[in-house]
Amino acid sequence: MRKARAKKRPLLPDPRFNDTLVTRFVNNLMLDGKKSIAFNIFYDAIDIVSEKTEGNGLEVWKEALNNVMPHVEVRSRRVGGANFQIPMQVRPDRKVTLGMKWMITYARGRNERSMAQKLAAEIIAASKEEGAAVKKRTEVHRMAEANKAFSHFRF
Repeated sequence: MRKARAKKRPLLPDPRFNDTLVTRFVNNLMLDGKKSIAFNIFYDAIDIVSEKTEGNGLEVWKEALNNVMPHVEVRSRRVGGANFQIPMQVRPDRKVTLGMKWMITYARGRNERSMAQKLAAEIIAASKEEGAAVKKRTEVHRMAEANKAFSHFRF
């Protein structure tokens, strides 16, 4: 790294919920720069979640995101010619990013008809501590737990 770290650009809040976290999620959801389509997908998914859970769709989504976010992860570190998987705490910013990416990735792999339905199903599953994204988080936590013996190599 020769130059200074890039500054974090401020995100504008989304038009419907006035929340920057939603904008961040939509930016991850977006393909080929089609942001308005990504917003429509997200809003439709939130509406579907509201109908199915008889609650506030945004609150259910935030709860789902919290259930998907990892607390620890393993990072590879080379010590004395061998690579070790070292468990480390996840930075708060990275925690949110990983949670969003996992949720979107596993929603895309689901079998529902539209992307909005896929995303809604993944959000509902994650809010109940089920689904592929939550499984990924538990897998990452299990890996960190298994490599706890190498935590003294932390840097």
